[in-house]
Amino acid sequence: MSEPDSPPETEVDPVPSQVRLAALVIGLEALALAVAACIVVEKAVTGHPAKWWSPYVLAALIIAGALVLLLAARSLVRLRAAARTPILVLQLLALPVSYSLAFQAGLVVYGGPILVAALTVLYLLFTPPAREALDRVPD
Repeated sequence: MSEPDSPPETEVDPVPSQVRLAALVIGLEALALAVAACIVVEKAVTGHPAKWWSPYVLAALIIAGALVLLLAARSLVRLRAAARTPILVLQLLALPVSYSLAFQAGLVVYGGPILVAALTVLYLLFTPPAREALDRVPD
C-alpha cells in the first residue's frame, strides 16, 4: 500500500521581509551615492576645479561609501548580526545630514530622500521579526 500524498513541504525563508526591505533601501542609498560620484566627476571634467585632483578624490570616497553600504546590505541579507551595528550608526549619522540639507539649507529634494531612507531602515531593523532574526544568541 502506498501512503497518501502529503502536501509538499514549503521552505520557509529565514530572512524576514523587513530585513530584505531594509537591505533594498540600503542598496538604493548606495546607488544614489554612485550617481553622486558620477555627477562629481562630470562636473570636474566639464568645469574648472581649483585643484584638478580634488573632485576625483571626492568621487573615490563617495564610491568607497557606496561599496561599504553594499557590503553591509549583503551581510544583512545573510543575517550577519555584526552588520546591524554599522548600518544603524550610518543611518543615525544620516539623520543630522538630511535635516541640515532639507531644513537648514533648503534643499528638501536632497535631504528629504536621505531622511526618509534613514528612518525607514531604522524602523525596519527594529521590528520584532528583524530583531529576532539578527539577535545574537548568548553562549
